[in-house]
Amino acid sequence: MPSSFVTGAVMGQGLLMAQKLAKRGWRSFAGVLPGQDVSALKDTPGVEIIEQDVSSSASVKASAEKVAAAVGDEGLHLLINNAGVANIAQGFVEGLSLEELERIFQINAFGQVRTAHFFLPLLRKAKEPTARIINFASGAILVHPVGSGAYNMSKHAVHGLTMQLRAELAPFAIQATTILPGAVNTNMTANSRETVKAVFDRMPAAVAEVYKPHFGERILKTMPDMLENAGNDPDYVTDKVLDLLAIEKWDTAYPVGKDIEPVGPMRDQMSETAFEGMLRNFGF
Repeated sequence: MPSSFVTGAVMGQGLLMAQKLAKRGWRSFAGVLPGQDVSALKDTPGVEIIEQDVSSSASVKASAEKVAAAVGDEGLHLLINNAGVANIAQGFVEGLSLEELERIFQINAFGQVRTAHFFLPLLRKAKEPTARIINFASGAILVHPVGSGAYNMSKHAVHGLTMQLRAELAPFAIQATTILPGAVNTNMTANSRETVKAVFDRMPAAVAEVYKPHFGERILKTMPDMLENAGNDPDYVTDKVLDLLAIEKWDTAYPVGKDIEPVGPMRDQMSETAFEGMLRNFGF
């Protein structure tokens, strides 16, 4: 029986992937932040709950040790780095809270480095099939929406991790790819009209006054409109992600979502400056 570990599996896409892997016959380990409500996971046969805080090296190490004890010499066949946050460190680079910037990197970027660091010995053990790693970044790294620069930068780092892992793990036939999801209707994107207000409210007033005349409507109206009208069903996104397991050789990244999937081909047909200009016209 192949085994998988999904980080951030207590809700949203992580929960769905942990559940769907179990239903597909995988031994599905679900990483959950200590103290969270795990009732939805407990109701799914085949899911094994492992406490894990990806912002803590000690916690990630302990979670890897628990999985190692469970799988033994069979190793781990799939690591899905899904855990992440969005609605902290909002604002423009000039007005960011540097403490919040460090926090979002600790979770979104360094969290994935930690899981790779501590779980790779288990992944190298896996045979038939050889192990794979799926790192969740964001379609935002293709379009760079203003007001969420800290999030965008942390997700760029995720793809950097994927590319490094692909180079380092090639001798072991361990594949890695990055998922670039578009807007997904989960807790992370809920109440978007209230959430975007924090972009200006959390910055120093003097900085907000500089940027709001140029970007206020784009952030406070255009972006929430896009999320409400073009947000993807999480079932659609997670099915597309897990369908990648049937592909023999992975690409470096996969945009997933009806809003983001057309972006790659458009970008390939245009110069970088022309593509950037198109994004500005669309409100990014």
